[in-house]
Parts: sequence; structure tokens; C-alpha cells
Amino acid sequence: MIKRLICTIACSAALINGEAQIKWPAVNTVTKPWARWWWPGSAVNNRSLTANMQQYAQVGLGGLEITPIYGVAGYEPEFINYLSPEWMQVFSYTLAEAKRLNLQIDIATGSGWPFGGGPLIGDAEACKDFVYKTWTVNEGAGIKEPIAFEQQPYLDAIGNTIADKKELYPTKGTVGAATLAMLKKTEHVTDVSKLAEPVYANKDLQGLAINQLKYKKNLPLQVVMAYSDNGKSVDLTSQVDAKGKLNWKAPAGNWTVYALFMGWHGKMVERAAPGAEGNAIDHFSEPALKKYLSRFDTAFAGADLSQLRGFFNDSYEVDDARGQSNYTPGFFDEFKRRRGYDLKLFLPQLLKKERDETSLRVLYDYRQTIADLLLEKFTIPWHQWAQAKGKVVRNQSHGSPANILDCYGVVDIPETEGSELLRFKFAVSAAHILNKPLASAEAATWLNEHFKTNLGDVKTAVDKYFLGGVNHIVYHGICYSPINDPWPGWLFYAAVHFQPIHPFWKDFGTLNNYVTRCQSFLQSGRPDNDVLLYFPFSDHNSEPGRDLLNHYDGMKGFENTDFNKVAEDMLAKGYAFDLISDNQLQRVFANANGLQTPGGLYRTIVLANTKYLPLPTLQKLADLAKNGATILVYNNFPIGVPGYGQLAERQQQFTNITAALKFAGDGATQKAASGKGAFIKGNDISALLQAANVLPEPMYGMGLKCIRRSIPGGNYYFISNETKNIVAEWVPLGRKAASAIQFDPMTGENGVAKTRVKNNKLEVYVHLEPGESCVLQTSNTTLKGKPFTYYAVAGKGAEIKGNWRLFFMMGGPDLPKPTTISKLGSWTDIPDQLGKVFSGTAQYSIEFAKPSVAAPAYEIDLGKVAWSAEVILNGKTLGTLLGPVYKVNVPASLLKPENELTIRVTNGMTNRIIDMDKEGTPWKKFYNTNFPAHEAENRGANGLFTAAKWQPETSGLLGPVTIAPCK
Repeated sequence: MIKRLICTIACSAALINGEAQIKWPAVNTVTKPWARWWWPGSAVNNRSLTANMQQYAQVGLGGLEITPIYGVAGYEPEFINYLSPEWMQVFSYTLAEAKRLNLQIDIATGSGWPFGGGPLIGDAEACKDFVYKTWTVNEGAGIKEPIAFEQQPYLDAIGNTIADKKELYPTKGTVGAATLAMLKKTEHVTDVSKLAEPVYANKDLQGLAINQLKYKKNLPLQVVMAYSDNGKSVDLTSQVDAKGKLNWKAPAGNWTVYALFMGWHGKMVERAAPGAEGNAIDHFSEPALKKYLSRFDTAFAGADLSQLRGFFNDSYEVDDARGQSNYTPGFFDEFKRRRGYDLKLFLPQLLKKERDETSLRVLYDYRQTIADLLLEKFTIPWHQWAQAKGKVVRNQSHGSPANILDCYGVVDIPETEGSELLRFKFAVSAAHILNKPLASAEAATWLNEHFKTNLGDVKTAVDKYFLGGVNHIVYHGICYSPINDPWPGWLFYAAVHFQPIHPFWKDFGTLNNYVTRCQSFLQSGRPDNDVLLYFPFSDHNSEPGRDLLNHYDGMKGFENTDFNKVAEDMLAKGYAFDLISDNQLQRVFANANGLQTPGGLYRTIVLANTKYLPLPTLQKLADLAKNGATILVYNNFPIGVPGYGQLAERQQQFTNITAALKFAGDGATQKAASGKGAFIKGNDISALLQAANVLPEPMYGMGLKCIRRSIPGGNYYFISNETKNIVAEWVPLGRKAASAIQFDPMTGENGVAKTRVKNNKLEVYVHLEPGESCVLQTSNTTLKGKPFTYYAVAGKGAEIKGNWRLFFMMGGPDLPKPTTISKLGSWTDIPDQLGKVFSGTAQYSIEFAKPSVAAPAYEIDLGKVAWSAEVILNGKTLGTLLGPVYKVNVPASLLKPENELTIRVTNGMTNRIIDMDKEGTPWKKFYNTNFPAHEAENRGANGLFTAAKWQPETSGLLGPVTIAPCK
């Protein structure tokens, strides 16, 4: 499947010779956007599955990622236990329907997040931590108390907010009464003694919604060590009997005894579906992972999984609870094998609060071992398990205590999330460097307060992902909902609510077509970046911190570093770069063309004031320089190796290499020749990059941003105008070219672009409104063909005035009556009170005469719109506008002496939700966290979101609507 995926994507690029072949790349299920698809309670049925999936396919989605979550009140009899035979029946039906509808399916390797849950994950497989005790013992004395540690009970249970929702349950029979009693009993449990052990033995886990649970129990002893004040150490573990008595008297000197115990971190699967509640797994233990995955093997036995593309893993999120999961059985052996010394001899250095250099080096080695285990005992085996089934894996590596570049690097589709370009860089860089055709994004995750995000906002977010290198959008997301459930149906809180019942669903296909067209380019060719920016993982792991482990997610922890400063600077100025890890650097080779990685060619490597370099990394950099590479050093050269093991030997080898580098020069840079290449040092990143013959994309100086991909004979450029102004300029390109084709991914228009050569650079004329984007396809040869059509307003626009007929087409709760208005404004202000609560689509119609000024085309500007608008002229659809600019060009041939203009405007869910909250309609009926607010001011007395105090949201065609001649 992976080879087929690569071939499908790579073959989408068209070769161009002479006469331009102006066509869009091929479209398939992967070029289309996907969506996370929540299954609340797994309470799905065939009829509603088909209805839901048909709607998803009709608006242009290419695939769905199934993630079962907690249930919905009133539907308890329909809950299906995760991975049960009944669950597999509906899953198999879903796969069959996906095949019929030409949709692909991914599935989360679990319910909610993180991995775990179910009856197989007991104490042995659950995530662990460690605790310790110390005693001071004088010569000749011992320790009278038992060497023991009793873990204290702790419970963090969300409970539920639906125990009082009697109206959701039948008044007759016992089912509703029993469920309400269960909900009341589990509403807010704080006493661990009320719970059975193990956790999966509790029958009411959906109602309890446990985030973290520790039982009162004696913890197993791992090691007892004694350390004297003159540097001696003794392992006393074998001298502790079954009752915890230590049979030892302190020899000469003053001693400190450390006893370390293995505890249970207690993290539970968050937002778990029925049958999937319980312990999060030990991510540092391969046996724990294999036992967890064996549940899938059993469930999948004999099933047809041919329509299943792959498996997904959400971000780590084990430690978003009290304490850290920071231990696993056998850790001391793993540490000794990897680091070359016995950590038991250095427990005081690992655990001390005021750290010296030795302590920090031991801490680094501890952190590096944890990172290795997460990579080698979890991420790689999970990938291998999926490969054995012929499936790919999509992984969110961020948030983990590992080098996330490496974790992204060993999966098929690295996935990012959020809104920061430098956060995206980690997943995308791994894809670029290691020749992975797709980099995905959990896109539009709870962008704003509920119901406040429109499709234009989503497009803005998606364009940012594209600029960051993402080429596989996975919306966050869509919630399965039964076809007969009252509006607004089933919703998941942390989402934009891409639901078929959302009014903007009418225009959702326009956004999806845009995304598909963009991704058809961005999934073609290869990345075309110049710079490899070294990720200083060792520096951060060598620093003290509040906790033993660091967690890596974007630039968190690096905010005040030169690494972040250089990355931000290059990003702002338009330098094309990727991030690279120590392990990935070992796969780089220098040749006559530059620095070759599995995924593409680069020009230089940058070290941004890095303090520590692992010895293999320095050796690799020195080897690359000898073979012709240019290595750039911003500010200071690294001073040495990280960690404690074999420190003197490693540091000496490090010094031997650096001593051979003789930097010389009086200007902004100093150079140290090394073989065919060189190291160049300086404190101006632009000067350094220029010394390596690396230049930025000039368009960044004009306010435009872009990402570039190489194709045979040219490049693809995705260009976005994030400014608030129109950019109508000649735009110079950073890559050599002779001509270009321009594509408008929103409208589908294309043609040979207007170009000129200035200062030996090809310049392309670009006209982009604020928020608009385009794609350029450049060629090294001169292209001929249909020219791209450019229009510019050539005169003052005239307002289209008169009586507008306003007709409410579809939506609810009821349709306001048709009316006529002489002045445009929000339909919430019309006399009909239904206008204030209406969510849906309304049609505005008016007649106007053709402008007296002759022109080849005219621009119709709708002015302000809330939210999206479909424009129809004389019965012909001109386009659907998502904002922030609402303009459309009209060829003069489409205008008659007298014309009818129809504008169909769609608003959001907000006004109908306001009405329901004021009326107290029970639509927030979900287990677990139910429906929390994004912003604190929108939190009601029960802690949930409420719109009851909101005013009606401006809706409709606000205008003024004008028409202006173009040239």
C-alpha cells in the first residue's frame, strides 16, 4: 500500500515541454481532505452510517479516521463495547460502505487517547512511575523501619453532568430510572475506596469518566543503595527480606540510603468509549504494547480490512495528569546497556534538587534512555505491527519525552496540529528529509468558541498548514449522529463542528474542492528547501527543570534560545528550511550538488548556538565538511559532548576534531576550511546563509508567503497573501525559471502567467486579495498556451440599489416569512422575530441594469457578508465566496441589459443555539466532559458552555453590493 501511495502521488506531476499542458494534477482520495470521525458510545447503526457517509462523500471528503469516544445520554441501550463482535460488525459494514462511496478509512489504535484501556491492561502493562525514600545512617547504625512505600490513593474523575437530565430518559420502565441512578451515583466520585480493583472491574466507567486513579497499595521495591560521604556506594537490595527489614549496619563513615520503588502513574484513557476504559499503557515497554495490540489481532481475525488504509495515534498526553510516567520494569538494565554505566551508583546525582554539572549529565543520560525506549519499544514496534497487516501509520509524536523528529521519522505519515508554523516544522521536516510523501495535520481543532468559526476561518488555518509544509488535511472533525436525533444532534466539544446539520455544510464542498486542488500540487514532486537547521535536543535535555522529563512540542522549552531565534528569523525572511535530528543527520551525504538526504537536496546545515553535540554528530559534520559541505555556526561553536558515560574519552575525541578547525576572517563571518568544505561562523544568520549561497524567496519582502516543491523541469509554488491589503505586483521568484502557469485553486481558473525577467530573476505578475492564494507551476522552458486572465478595477463601483427580495430557503428552527428590504443589513433585524434565531440559508434577489461603462469584465463586490455567499447571475452560478473578501469577476458576455442577481447567504449555528440555551433545551447530553466552553466567560453554572447570554449574531448580506468595470 505504501508503494502504491507514493506512486500515486509522485505521478501526479505533469511534464511540460514547449506548448503548455495546462491541467490540474490528478485527484484521488488522498488529495481530498479527510476528517476525524468520532463515534460516541460506538452507538452506530447501519442506516445512519450510510446516511452520514453519503453526506461526507458528497461534499468532497476523501477519507475518515474513526475514533470511538464516550457515549450520549439516552442511547445507553445502543452502546457497543469497543472491539466486541458486535463492534466488528458495524466496523466491517463501515469499511464496505467506504469502498462503495470511494472513501478510505483510518482508525485510531484505541479509543480516546492515549493507548490503553480494556480488560487486558492490568498492573503489569499500565504506565509506571517511581518514588523514593532516603535515610541518613551513621556508622554502626541500621534502619529500624521497614523499607517500604505505601502508595496513597488518588482519584481524578470527571464524572458526568447529565445526572439530572430526566427528560432524556423514558418515563416508563426501569431502564431510564436505573441509568439515572447510575449517573447520580457516579456524578462526582472522590473516594477511591468506593471503586473496585482493578479499574476495569467497575461497571459504571462511562459515568465515572476517570482521568487518573491510584489505589492504596504497597509498592514493589526496585533497588536499595547506600552512599557514603567519602564516595563509596553499596547495593543493599539483596539484604532486604520479604517483610522489608534491611539486614545491614553502616560501616565507617556517614551514609545516605536510597530506596527506589516502582509505582503506578494511574493515567487512564481519556474520553474513552464503552469497553475501552482503563489504564494507559506503559509506553516504554514492548511487552505491554504487544499485549495491548493483541486485542486488535483477536478482533480483526478473519475480517476484511482491505478498505482500511492505516492506524492513527494521537499525541502522547500521558503526563497531562499529576506526576510523570517516568519508569518501566528493567529500566536500570536498559540504562546500563545504552549509557555504559550503572545508574544505581548515581541515584543522588539523578534525584538532587540543586544540580551541578555531574548531576545534569546523569539527568541527560536518564532522559535520553527514556527517549530511546519510547522510540524503540513503542513507536517502531507499533509501526511494524501495522506493516505486518499491510497498513500505514499516522502518528502525532509531539508532547512526548522523546526526540519527536525521530519518532516522526519512523512512521509513514507524521501528523502535526495547532497554529504555529514552527510547530508544524517538526512533523513536516521528518517527512521532507526521509522521503515520506505525506505530512498531515489535525486541522481546525477548536479554533474559537463554539459555533463562532466560519469556513473562511478554516481556510485561513488550512493555508497556514500548507505554508508549513502540510499536504494532507484531516479536519477535527465530524461527529457521527443518528439521522433521527433532534438538531443539533451529536457533537464533540473540541471541534469546529463539521456536521451536516451545520448551515455552512451547504458551502463546505467549496472549501473541500479548494483543499483538494491545493493538495494535488503539494503532494506532487519533492520538497525544495535549502537549509537543515539542527535540532539541539541534547541542549534542552542537559538543562535542569521542574520535573525529571522534558516533553517536546514545537518550540516549547526553546522560546529564549538562539535555535528559536534563528528559526523565526529564517521563517520571517523567506528562507526554506527543515529541522534535522542527530539520527537523521547520519543519513545525509555530501555530493557535488549539495547535501543529499533520502527526501531531497539541501545546501547547508546550521548550528544555532548549540552547546552540546553528541560525538557521532560532530564526527558526521566533520565528515560532511571534508566531502564538500558548508556547515554554518551561528554565534558559538559547541563546547563538548552531553551526558556522563565515557565522558573523558568522548570529550577528548570531540576536542581533537574541533582543535583542527582554524577560524579566520575579519568580517561578519569567520571560516575554517575542512577538506573540500568548511565551517563558517558568525552572529548574523543572513550573512551566514549568503556565505553558503542560500538566498530567501524575495516575495516575503512584499508580504507574500510561499512553499516550494521541485518537479521535473521546474517548481510548484503555493503562494498566500496573509496581509490585509491587495497585492498586485510583479513577484520575483527565488528559483530560476523561464515561464510559469498560474492556477487559482478556489475558482479552478488557470493559464500561462504574465512574466518578465528583471535582475536575472523571473518575475510573475500576481493579483491576490487579502486571504487569497494561488499556485504557480514554473518551467525552465518558455511556455505557450491560454493566458491567465487578470482583471483590475478600472473605475469607481456603483452600488446596486433597490428593493431586495429576501427569501429564507432552509434552516431552522423555523423559516421566517419572505420579505422585501430596501436597505441591506443583518436579517436578525427584520421585523419577523424568527430572524433573530434563524440559522441557515437565505436568498437575496434584485434586478439591475448593465453598467453604462463598457468593459471586458466587471467586479461584483458584496461588501460585508456573514458568513458565506453563493453568487448567481441570470441563473448562472458565478461562485461561492467564503471570505474574508467577497468579490467575483463577471465577463461582460454574461451581462444583459437587465439582469437578475441572486445571492444565497449562509450563517452559522450560533443564533439557533442561543435560542435553545435560553429555552433550556437539553442538547448538551454527552457523557464525560460533555460540552465545555472554550472561553471562561461562556461557562454556565454547571461548568458547561452556554450561549444564553449572547446577543444574536449578525447574519446575512450586509453590503453594500457594488459593480465596477475592470480592465
